[in-house]
Amino acid sequence: MSLNWAMLDANNNPIPLPNERTVMSVDKGVELTLVVPDAPPTGSSAGGGSGGSKKLQDWGKIVLTEQRLVFSATSSGPDAPLRSLSVPLLNVLSTSFQQPVFGANYLAFDVRPSPGGGLAPGTRAEIRFKDRGLQEFIGTLEKVRERALYMKREEDDLEDSLPVYSSGGAGSSTNVTGPPPVQDGELPPGYDA
Repeated sequence: MSLNWAMLDANNNPIPLPNERTVMSVDKGVELTLVVPDAPPTGSSAGGGSGGSKKLQDWGKIVLTEQRLVFSATSSGPDAPLRSLSVPLLNVLSTSFQQPVFGANYLAFDVRPSPGGGLAPGTRAEIRFKDRGLQEFIGTLEKVRERALYMKREEDDLEDSLPVYSSGGAGSSTNVTGPPPVQDGELPPGYDA
C-alpha cells in the first residue's frame, strides 16, 4: 500500500495499471480517514517512536479495480498530506462494516503496507459515503478481493506444483517424453503404447 503514490490524470482519476479494469467507482462524496501508527514506544529513550498515531482525513473519490482500491482527494494541493492512496487488494487484511450510535456508518479495514510506501504496520482505513449507502460497495469489494486472493493462490499453486527434475549431472536437466521405461517387455496393466 502506498500513500500519495497513485498516478493520476488531469481529472484526478487513477491511471490504470497494465491489464487493470475498473469494477466500480464513486466519483464524489467519499471521506477517507487513515490512521497510521507511529513506531511502538520503547522502554529506553534511545530510540523508537512515541507510540502515537497520525490521522489523515480528506474528501474525494474512490475507484475499485480488479487489482487495487484507489482514493484520490479533491484537495490535492502540494502540501495536502493525503493526495492519494493506493491499496492492492491482496494487502487488505480484514474489512468490517461499522454502525456507530452517533455518526455515519463506515467501512473499516486493516492493511498491510508495502515496503517504502510511507505507511506503518497496523495502519487502519475508514471509508464513509456522504450521498449513498455502503452495502453495494462493500459487497463488490469483498467479491473482487476474494477473486484476487483466489487468483493469487492459483498462481502460487501453479508455480509450486511441478518440481524440476535433473539427470544428476551438475546444471543439466533431462526432458523425458514418450512411453515409460519398460522392463522385460511388459507394460503396466491398462497402459496402451
